[in-house]
Amino acid sequence: MERKDILAIYDAGPEAVVNVIEQLIDTIAKLEERIKSLENQLNKNSRNSSKPPSTDAYAKTKPTVKNRRQKSGKKAGGQKGHTGSTLRMVDNPDETVIHNVEQCSNCGISLKDEDTIDYEKRQIFDIPPITLKTIEHQSERKSCPNCGQINKAKFPDGITQPTQYSPYIRALAVYLHDYQLIPYERSCELLSDVCGCEISPATLIRAENECFGKLECFENESKTLLQQSHAINCDETGSRINGVRNWLHVASTDKLTYYFVHRKRGYEAMNDMNVLPDYNGVAVHDFWKPYYKYECKHSLCNAHLLRELLGVSDDKQQWTQKMDDLLLEIKKCVDETRDQSNCLGVKQIRHFEVMYNDITKMGLEENPPPLVVNAQPKKRGRKKQTKIKNLLDRFIEYKGDILRFMHDFEVPFDNNQAERDVRMTKVQQKISGTFRSTQGAESFCRIRGYISTAKKNMISVIDAIRDVFNGNPFVPELSIA
Repeated sequence: MERKDILAIYDAGPEAVVNVIEQLIDTIAKLEERIKSLENQLNKNSRNSSKPPSTDAYAKTKPTVKNRRQKSGKKAGGQKGHTGSTLRMVDNPDETVIHNVEQCSNCGISLKDEDTIDYEKRQIFDIPPITLKTIEHQSERKSCPNCGQINKAKFPDGITQPTQYSPYIRALAVYLHDYQLIPYERSCELLSDVCGCEISPATLIRAENECFGKLECFENESKTLLQQSHAINCDETGSRINGVRNWLHVASTDKLTYYFVHRKRGYEAMNDMNVLPDYNGVAVHDFWKPYYKYECKHSLCNAHLLRELLGVSDDKQQWTQKMDDLLLEIKKCVDETRDQSNCLGVKQIRHFEVMYNDITKMGLEENPPPLVVNAQPKKRGRKKQTKIKNLLDRFIEYKGDILRFMHDFEVPFDNNQAERDVRMTKVQQKISGTFRSTQGAESFCRIRGYISTAKKNMISVIDAIRDVFNGNPFVPELSIA
């Protein structure tokens, strides 16, 4: 607006000036709201929101974050009774090398014929050179003297080709790629350099496909056990296949892991995953709304809520800090009670619920509804609220799901189990890149779910994969799920 335009408005009279000022005030208010929204986006990180750590920008000055970890009162280092892993001498070494004393270090006299008083021992632990071992199987052929029939002995199960790799080598190849997340080419290089095994990427892929096919029974049994579990952790994360973003879903417990990849993130994918549709237990998640389309019980991840409370703490409202302290206090009380009982006392629960209600009331007082100055035509859709008011409404509406861990000790405080299970799949993409086909993604998900389940049940990963190639994969039981 130029000077002549301003003068024209001035000459038009007070009403014209007032209209322009009102328009400017409205524009300034919108711009301030926009600036605040952009600043909030810039200030978000993995510590004060649901953003993953991988999205944190590199900065010289990291944001100051309150340390939520409580002091245990224990001394630093290994605790009393802890089983150490220090390298210790063995009583019967595989090889002994004796170093003789030839002469006296003082006077130089020969000591070759003198008796040995004692030995000072030092042991070195080493790995012998790894070389391929070839085992030839010969099937006898005999002619029957009675009828002339040529009879041939049967080869053991699994020996079908003139030359082939053993189940252990195939298991080792799958172990390197799907557990240690080493890309195909480098896995083959490692096998060649360390074991002298000239395996090709195509052979490794065939081993993966074989492992994938033999784990179908394991995957079906895992889904059945998850549906029978009292509580399961659910999460999802982006996964690119052939350059297109898909979604990797996980349903897990502390003993089971099941991965599922799908082109969608929401309800359609969860139905195809086929865990939640018939599930009657407690689904622990991070408030992704499609989960609430299922009739099971729900529990919200309190770690996410604590981060969101921290993210809105700049608004200087008292209720956010009080709610933060209350959730951590309840968690501490539950953890301390868990060793002696499977539930809190009735008075304790009532006390915490009263505190919870008082804090939400305080939040409503600090966030009153906006005053309506001028009647304006109603807009379609839900009225936009501030971020802190939306968070407060969630604490009010979903109180039961937020505090479910207080009433049921089998329900975890947070969804960290699912997030830990998802984490290594993100590491895979950073190391090996994205998947080139849906089949490759599905193969990785099934094998990785098997590996994760084996580790949770304290089973050697390499042994578990070898059992797959031997036709005897590990299948968890309901008692451990």
